[in-house]
Amino acid sequence: MSLGIAAQAEQPDWQQQFEKVSNAYLDQVYLHYAPSQATVLGYHQYDAQLEDYSRGTINAQVAQLKEYEQRVELIPAAALSLTTRGDRAMVLGNIRSQLLTLEVIRPWQRNADNYSSTCANAAFVLMERRFAPPDDRLRSLIAREIQMVPLLAAARVNLQNPPRVFTEIAIEQLPGIISFFQHDVPAAFTDARDPALKAKFAQTNAAVITALQQYQAWLKAHLLPKSNGNFRIGADAFRKKLEYDEMVDMPLDKLLQIGWADLRRNQEHFQQVAAELEPNKTPQQVLEELGTDHPAPDQLIPSFRATFDNLISFIRSHHIVTIPSDVRPIVEETPAFMRATTTASMDTPGPFETHATEAYFNVTLPDPTMTPAEVEGYMHSFNVGTVISTAVHEAYPGHYVQFLWVPHAPSRVRKILGANTNVEGWAHYCEQIMLDEGYGQPGEGAKDKRESEFLRLGQLQDALLRNARFIVGIEMHTGNMTMTQAEEFFQKEGYQSKEVAQVETKRGAGDPTYLYYTLGKLEILKLRADMQKKQGTAFSLQKFHDEFLSQGFPPIKIVREAMIGDDSPAL
Repeated sequence: MSLGIAAQAEQPDWQQQFEKVSNAYLDQVYLHYAPSQATVLGYHQYDAQLEDYSRGTINAQVAQLKEYEQRVELIPAAALSLTTRGDRAMVLGNIRSQLLTLEVIRPWQRNADNYSSTCANAAFVLMERRFAPPDDRLRSLIAREIQMVPLLAAARVNLQNPPRVFTEIAIEQLPGIISFFQHDVPAAFTDARDPALKAKFAQTNAAVITALQQYQAWLKAHLLPKSNGNFRIGADAFRKKLEYDEMVDMPLDKLLQIGWADLRRNQEHFQQVAAELEPNKTPQQVLEELGTDHPAPDQLIPSFRATFDNLISFIRSHHIVTIPSDVRPIVEETPAFMRATTTASMDTPGPFETHATEAYFNVTLPDPTMTPAEVEGYMHSFNVGTVISTAVHEAYPGHYVQFLWVPHAPSRVRKILGANTNVEGWAHYCEQIMLDEGYGQPGEGAKDKRESEFLRLGQLQDALLRNARFIVGIEMHTGNMTMTQAEEFFQKEGYQSKEVAQVETKRGAGDPTYLYYTLGKLEILKLRADMQKKQGTAFSLQKFHDEFLSQGFPPIKIVREAMIGDDSPAL
């Protein structure tokens, strides 16, 4: 054998090495410490396990994350294919984001809702899809419920001077969570057959209910008075989180300039459409009129369901994107434990789920405790325009269609890991592109010009909501805006009701980088413009969208490299 051939034979197979290390990381760290997420993904070997936030487990997780960070760093990016280089960057970003969360942001020490909502979510993901016989899923639930009591006990040890808003959110959520275990969980397993199993479940479920009730009392009596901590993560952690999660390393002041510019563009567009619609009224008066045009609360879910036919027909006839399946999502009420901080969401089965493949479009109805005036204020966020905009965002061609493309993702990494700028950016981008391409014109989803203009105002109101999130997230977490100022900002600059402003501000306290909606949309719009410039008359919108979705959910920077062929700026 020649020396050249021998040296070549000794070269490591870095592609194979990365696949081995990344699979080990996903199995032994990422999924191991997030078993409820593993259940969602379709990895049911984790169904009997529960998240563990005890200090010893957190220390072990940190140590393993640092070990895998070193192992992945040792694999040279230059020796990998373009796709695998992107996967390597995603795994490193995920590891570093988790380390930042555990060591710096520390929700296990600051956020009481993490513990009680983890219990609810861990049960819910075993209930919502019938991926196994009832007795098997009940057996897994019992195993998880046994671990819930120690989890709630760990909260009392870990929680130290948390932000008041986090404790208040936990207290607000807990009645729904307790009711969930009292009523919804038992009702989900009435068809279980094994009497011994049902008797054991009665014991474990009762123990969880008692533990949650005691936790609620402890939060009110002991933790709330000591909840004087700062919810802000600070500029340094904010920048790092954005870099690790979204591969965006732009200075925050520059991001704010971009956010303000897009806010002003959307406000001007709103004012222009409002003036055409009602020339003798101010934009605020038109917004109030738009808000009153909403379904009755008991007709909200059927109203969303009724949008699907027109949306699907338009997407296909106008060649917006390929819809890989005719199966539609199931529209239902948002689970009780999720209602405090969301008005609508899409819950899709995991990419490795082979049995129960239903997708759920969750809609949050007004709380029964609301006064009639509060219900009306809340329902303004579900006006005729935003119902369409939300259906586009959550279902067609937003989250649900993107989920249908998951099987085309090029690697296991991209079926499990992703970036919010991709996921939420795509869905938010769809709200605009559908109307830009003609949806909502008379005869195309609207009955007349007036309704068409209302649809555009609804889309712009949703865009302004995301613009406000962009600015509020940065300003609140860098200390330049109080929560009261944030609520005012959502109302004045984001054109939202007081009720929505309160929910959005609370969400922003715990979800600092929720600028990813607007940020991702702007990145996709720039990518599309760059592709149009590169391809000229050969550019096809449907082909562009199909190619974008076929990449999985990576940060837009990685998608750009795959589609444009260079690392030019994403913004």
